[in-house]
Amino acid sequence: MQPLMQPLMQPGTPQQMEGGWLRWPGVLCHVEPGWIDGNRHLNMGYFLVAFDLQTDRLWAELRLGAPFRARGLTTFAVESWLDYRREMREGDPIGCDCRVLRHDAKRLLVESRMFHHAEGWESSSNESLYLCVDVATRRVSAWPEDMLARFATLETGAEGRRLTLARRA
Repeated sequence: MQPLMQPLMQPGTPQQMEGGWLRWPGVLCHVEPGWIDGNRHLNMGYFLVAFDLQTDRLWAELRLGAPFRARGLTTFAVESWLDYRREMREGDPIGCDCRVLRHDAKRLLVESRMFHHAEGWESSSNESLYLCVDVATRRVSAWPEDMLARFATLETGAEGRRLTLARRA
């Protein structure tokens, strides 16, 4: 079964850092006819699918994809918040960049923003909180030291607008 959206760029495509944002030069994907709702714009569920494709690109940069799973570890998203600023329409090229906001021994807070790749205006933003998980036990685990060091080199220290590293009550 093929995924609903195929990224145009390979996950490991080189990127640059600009103001704390990891920026990829190419289009992530285009809004396809099947992703349009009755209002003739991108259905809200597909915004999150596109952000998940962007996470794949970030995970390649952070070495959190297949190499991380080969170490017996993975990530689980435990909370996500999305806002919508401007509609995306059929055929629009989607660009996306992201930044590591904060991390601790077991959590990683990431912000992504979606924009019209040709015109540059921002369409949506997403904050996601991830946990490090041991694949064998399916339990939360501490990040390995090399991952903590990698996060530290990219972390902006900015607070999320909606999400936090604090445990829920």
